[in-house]
Amino acid sequence: MKVKRLYINTIGCQMNVYDAGQIAGVLAPLGYTQTDAIESADMVVVNTCTIREKAEQKAFSFLGRLAKIKAARPSLIVAMGGCVAQQEGEAVLKRMPHVDLVFGTHAIFRLPEMVRRIESSHCRIVDVRLSETIETDRPVDGPLNEGQVSAFVTIMRGCDNYCTYCVVPHVRGREASRHPDRIIEEIRMRVDRGIREVTLLGQNVNSYGNKEGLCSFAELLERVNAIEGLGRIRFTTSHPKDLSDELIQAFGKLDKLCRHIHLPVQSGDDDILSRMNRRYSSSAYLEKLARLRQVCPDIAVTSDFIVGFPGETDRQFQRTLELIEAVRYDGLFAFMYSDRPNAPAAKFSGKVSESVKKERLQALLDLQQTITREKHEAMVGRVRTVLVEGPSRGLDDSTGAGGSPKIRWSGRASSNHIVHFSASDAHSANKEILTGEFADIMIEGAYAHSLWGRRVQGSMGAEP
Repeated sequence: MKVKRLYINTIGCQMNVYDAGQIAGVLAPLGYTQTDAIESADMVVVNTCTIREKAEQKAFSFLGRLAKIKAARPSLIVAMGGCVAQQEGEAVLKRMPHVDLVFGTHAIFRLPEMVRRIESSHCRIVDVRLSETIETDRPVDGPLNEGQVSAFVTIMRGCDNYCTYCVVPHVRGREASRHPDRIIEEIRMRVDRGIREVTLLGQNVNSYGNKEGLCSFAELLERVNAIEGLGRIRFTTSHPKDLSDELIQAFGKLDKLCRHIHLPVQSGDDDILSRMNRRYSSSAYLEKLARLRQVCPDIAVTSDFIVGFPGETDRQFQRTLELIEAVRYDGLFAFMYSDRPNAPAAKFSGKVSESVKKERLQALLDLQQTITREKHEAMVGRVRTVLVEGPSRGLDDSTGAGGSPKIRWSGRASSNHIVHFSASDAHSANKEILTGEFADIMIEGAYAHSLWGRRVQGSMGAEP
């Protein structure tokens, strides 16, 4: 079989990263292998995101730059996948005459047949059909990067919450969960290839299995926790309204479940939360966080915020800052509101000006930066166990024996904090000794986005 080169440009969330691996996996039997050189590619896929306007613009900009390459090499297959493809469909072919294939979020397993047709007849295809259930649920053995120790595994797709600012239900479809046996099979397959940590993905993992009558999300975590050779479990995203007591208790009894939760709140004002259709109040959110911290006192909490939602007043934004002060997040992601196609909030009145949104975003980020720095500094002098992800450029300029530079390493603590450290010359000689291992690090330095420390001698191990 002729070897063909596949170039994938992924824009957006972790689920798109996972989908990129699925795309590469289903096209591998057709002879496609991934390449980092777009000039030598036989097929280029841009895997798109439409959650924010900027990501959509980025996707079309990338596609536009491919027109010259396609003109020089007409045999090149140019494809758009992901959420923008699902949203725009046929309109992409009209806007971009050099695009051969537009495939939606439910069409990945139909890709091989479509690509065969394009290769044989040079036709143009659009497939944005959505289905209510997961039609194909076989684990795909997608490619792993050299030294990769963590991987994403999607456990469900779509969303039934219909937040008024969000397009996910329109581009990812209704909520549907994978069978737990297939999830466990896929994780074991990854662990056999050297993966030490998995992140379970879903738009709302807390409601996993509810519609299909499968096991609960907490029960799924127990099954994943029992997989031999797996060191850590993470998950995202978790909707506050569905955070169950059963899941909260899991943080106190599952040894592989990382002490970190990403719990998007979006706003600290109850009226804004109601208009967003989030279906919880700020007090209910704080109450669940209190229960989490009671079960797991050292749990790290991160969140998402939207500033400048239509109608948001200065006082309502101030309540968001007050909530951040009350929670003292370890980190957060914040975005300026932007209208999205099909999202009800696009028709809301009281749009906030761009200048005000920018001011509010900066005020929010400045507050969180102060809190993050204080929390990082409080970790100095403590030992954190990290999963070593590999060599890093780090922050240390020290040298080893004979004046040679030490290799700097990077890993993540259970709390998801990035930790840089240097190792002895013996370990530095071979990166295989450290990558994928767990190491105890004494934290000696705190920075805005990471920590720095030294390895506690004799602390290396395959288990945390």
